[in-house]
Amino acid sequence: MARIFHPSNRCPICQICIHPLLIFPNSLHDSRMSDPAFEYAPIGLVELENRIIRRCNLQFARTFGGEEAEYRNMPLLDLYPSVADWERIGQRGLKAMQDTGYYTDERVMRRRDGDLFWCRARGRSLTPDDPFRHGIWSFSDISEDRPLVELTTREREVAIMSCRGLSAKEIGVELGLSYRTIEAYRARLLEKFGARKLPELVAKLSGMPL
Repeated sequence: MARIFHPSNRCPICQICIHPLLIFPNSLHDSRMSDPAFEYAPIGLVELENRIIRRCNLQFARTFGGEEAEYRNMPLLDLYPSVADWERIGQRGLKAMQDTGYYTDERVMRRRDGDLFWCRARGRSLTPDDPFRHGIWSFSDISEDRPLVELTTREREVAIMSCRGLSAKEIGVELGLSYRTIEAYRARLLEKFGARKLPELVAKLSGMPL
């Protein structure tokens, strides 16, 4: 029997047509089935179950390094810079997906060889009542547009506390530095990240492993 593709059957992330017989919203895809739209999509795609990679496509493997088979049943945690980043982004993503079933952000991820890079992630849950139980996610390498910024230890401390909402005076008290010194560090951070004001800087810092 010929396979018929229909525009209504689209990947929830990249909007590429997927054969209806190959979509299982309440269970994992049968690994024996071929899904060309998923496999050859020009964006990195993964199917996750409780933040465990069940399968990925060719572009995802190219982006993070290695072969598709190496990612099967790999915890997504292995591709984060740290456990703290995995937990922080997970909490933020879970809240958004509980409200909308969808999440997107820009964050730093780790390739298999250890290199860190900026990545745009988008996810759609197939189980809205339990968002992380089963979903489709895309990951795009945006490192050419957003290179990593090297920070000194003190700059990193000021960045972390700024993201926590502390004022320059409060940061100065915690670090034993003057208000003017903290303002100087913040000015340096604004310059490094190309931000004009503090809220813009905090937004740019939000996806970084600090």
